[in-house]
Amino acid sequence: MTSRANLIARAVIDHFNKLPSKRKPTVRGNGLQEWVPLSGIVAEHDGVFVCLALATGMKCLPSAKLPESNGVAIHDWHAEALAIRTFNCFLLDECQSILEGKDSGVLSRNDDQGLGPGSPRPAGEDGDGARPLPFRVRSRVRLHMYCSEAPCGDASMELIMAAQEDASPWEVATVPPDGAGSPAGALPGRAFFSQLGVVRRKPARGDAPPTLSKSCSDKIALKQCTSLLSSLTSLFIEPAGAYIDTLILPESQYSPVACGRAFSGEGRMKPVAGKRWAGGYAFRPFSIETSSVEFGYSKRSVRARSEKITASNMAATWSHSGFDETIVGGIISGARKPPDLKGASLTSRRCMWLKARELADKLGDFPETQEYLGAGAYHDVKNGSMLTERRRVKGEVRGTALMGWIPNEGDSSFGVS
Repeated sequence: MTSRANLIARAVIDHFNKLPSKRKPTVRGNGLQEWVPLSGIVAEHDGVFVCLALATGMKCLPSAKLPESNGVAIHDWHAEALAIRTFNCFLLDECQSILEGKDSGVLSRNDDQGLGPGSPRPAGEDGDGARPLPFRVRSRVRLHMYCSEAPCGDASMELIMAAQEDASPWEVATVPPDGAGSPAGALPGRAFFSQLGVVRRKPARGDAPPTLSKSCSDKIALKQCTSLLSSLTSLFIEPAGAYIDTLILPESQYSPVACGRAFSGEGRMKPVAGKRWAGGYAFRPFSIETSSVEFGYSKRSVRARSEKITASNMAATWSHSGFDETIVGGIISGARKPPDLKGASLTSRRCMWLKARELADKLGDFPETQEYLGAGAYHDVKNGSMLTERRRVKGEVRGTALMGWIPNEGDSSFGVS
């Protein structure tokens, strides 16, 4: 009998295999064969597994480029981060479909379960008596995340050390942090192996332009407290049902020690273990299962076919709501660099904000959300009153379990018309 982990992995890989060749790694003219990480979000309902969103990629935008982004360029297109962005785009599309009278196997209107506008949230779920959000994940749906490689950062450190002839730290110009809360606390991705359980930044290579994008291990760990929802989707969908139920990793990419330290309530997340916050937020740790299914473009699969391999510069997205894209340098492949708005991915800050505004306009019975999303700048949305509870959760987690987290700022002053 096929294991659940294999079914989830296969649901993502099968959809990737159906993508056109222009979305996939290639063999370069010099004979180098490209590899790339793959990640996806899968819904499980009554034993049926459906891939909702997937992405490939392994790059991020240098900090120096953020002020030029104008909400167009994606900051982090590592597969895991981009898959979550694509999933949130899918959710906004699903909300739109529900308003158009179409059925969704993933979401439902809150009033479908006896929760009309203005009703209090169910007792014991949030306990704050706040007005419910218009949508929620269906109660019998569970969400799983698949990763073809161990998430970069803390969950992959033992694997990186084991893969080297000499497991001593790489030589880098900076010194190890004395305190996790210092600016140096966000370490280069693979430096200072003796520092485990810490927040790390991308990219891993010491010779790459610096960024403040946090590692995928750090971002996924935080999602155990904030859910898979982004700031914008959290304005419409209750977070309680939107947490990762299971993280699926290939057998070769799973280190019980590293993953326990990176994600569990017995590891670095211990300061928030058992925590519950207002708004339906809580520390909801996922389980981890391993799969024997191997992605055809994983580093291991490509290396088995060729001695000459290289990382792909291209990323790809696919959503169950009906779109797929190729992304290079954070923008649509072939587009001119920002501020050209035509280069914006559907998963970019700009396009997601526009999609959320359109949804709020159609809702009608949530005028406060409509007004909120009409803010003059993206910064005003991210730091406004309707996201106070979410910011409080992130602030507490970053101040305790994930100390050293430095915000990746510089691309929030743009507006949309």
